Amino acid sequence: MSARRSQPAGSHPRTRRGRTELANLGPVAQLRAGRLPRRLIQLVVGLMIYGASMALVLRATLGQIPWDVLHVGITKHLPLSFGTVVILVSLLVLLLWIPLRQRPGLGTIANAVLIGVAADLTLAVVPEPEHLASRAALLVGAVGVNGVASAMYIGAQLGPGPRDGLMTGLSRTTGLSLRFVRTGMEVTVVAIGWLLGGVIGLGTVLYALAIGPLTQGMLPYLTVRLDVPERAAATPSDASTTPEGAADATDARVAQPCQ
Repeated sequence: MSARRSQPAGSHPRTRRGRTELANLGPVAQLRAGRLPRRLIQLVVGLMIYGASMALVLRATLGQIPWDVLHVGITKHLPLSFGTVVILVSLLVLLLWIPLRQRPGLGTIANAVLIGVAADLTLAVVPEPEHLASRAALLVGAVGVNGVASAMYIGAQLGPGPRDGLMTGLSRTTGLSLRFVRTGMEVTVVAIGWLLGGVIGLGTVLYALAIGPLTQGMLPYLTVRLDVPERAAATPSDASTTPEGAADATDARVAQPCQ
């Protein structure tokens, strides 16, 4: 019986029942898995576009991305920019990884910093549209771009975002499904953010419903195939199972960004 062979580095990622298989690797193995320049560029570009799309949702003023309800709520009480709050919340979330024994990758650290920087830069140059039709078009376009950006940084396979890692870590340590943990996290941050002054609206609902299918649809085209044995590609990402992500913790599925 022949041993399994690695997939060619330039091939498209395999899919199984509609799921894109992502390599289940530790932080060091992620860096050694090949095609690093391409993956680093895709990671940085994806995160910058992700942050910019978050800012565009804010400029549409039709409701905020779930975690941004919290971020905006905090800005109403502290003399900090939106992007700075995003970075600080990301770093606080990373502290919660410690008791969960989660291991951050390079992409985790980049996620914590670059998204906030890109959001502030975008907010500085993009004004709020005057007309409702323009705001609606901006919202729809921003959510679509966010889905592409999500697939870009996830597909770079350099580690989950801070909020993603918190979700999967809680699921693993508690034995609860990712669906349940994800829902609990989202409801909690939206509720706290709303109490602090964040805005829930059409954009919040649209994002929750659309980001999963959008990211799942783009992942097969943007996931970089790594130089690892087939058995390491054991984390299928099923974006249709939750608004941003994953099905069951026992399947070790990679969730989409908790934003």
